[in-house]
Amino acid sequence: MRNFRLMVKEQTPLYIFVAVLFLVGVVFGALIVSALTMDQQQELGDYLGNFFATVDQQGLPAAPESFWSIATLNLKWIGLIWILGLSVIGLPGILILDFLKGVLIGFTVGCLVSQYSWHGLLFALVSVAPHNLVLIPVLLVCSAAAIAFSLLMIRSRVLGQRRTTVTRPFAMYTLLSFLMALLILGVSCFETWVTPSMMRWVTPMLVVIGS
Repeated sequence: MRNFRLMVKEQTPLYIFVAVLFLVGVVFGALIVSALTMDQQQELGDYLGNFFATVDQQGLPAAPESFWSIATLNLKWIGLIWILGLSVIGLPGILILDFLKGVLIGFTVGCLVSQYSWHGLLFALVSVAPHNLVLIPVLLVCSAAAIAFSLLMIRSRVLGQRRTTVTRPFAMYTLLSFLMALLILGVSCFETWVTPSMMRWVTPMLVVIGS
């Protein structure tokens, strides 16, 4: 536990860096929405309208199917970040993933707000925000740990600092990623069983607006 606290303290600048990168991605994703043409906005509005109508009439897929789909997608992010952290050339890939995650969230929220105003914001608060309040910090923690280990690999393999041992840092890095993966499963449970109920509560208002 002491080693983990020390690792977190040492990686604080990396946490700030990846958080800022993620926020830049969110802003960029929101700006993309405003850059869409009228035809693209119309197509997007039709797609969202059909989606909300389907959710309102038919509900969402069965929970077990949704859980494994959601959990697999989230775990792929963690696994990919872990793999990129093991290689010297994986550092840019980690940064791209953090930025891309921010873009996806910014674009999603931006689309909802642009099409449905405060009703869209309300839907984003119940469908996008709750699980991401845990998921995003998990991804940022994993990213910071991956960047730190990748930098350690660079010092050890590329710069020739042979005194730099990687065995213990690798074990801690892998253990941290495993613990974050377990937390992801809990987040996926929330997203599977709780989020749909919250979405069904807001969806009728959006269907009325879109009709």
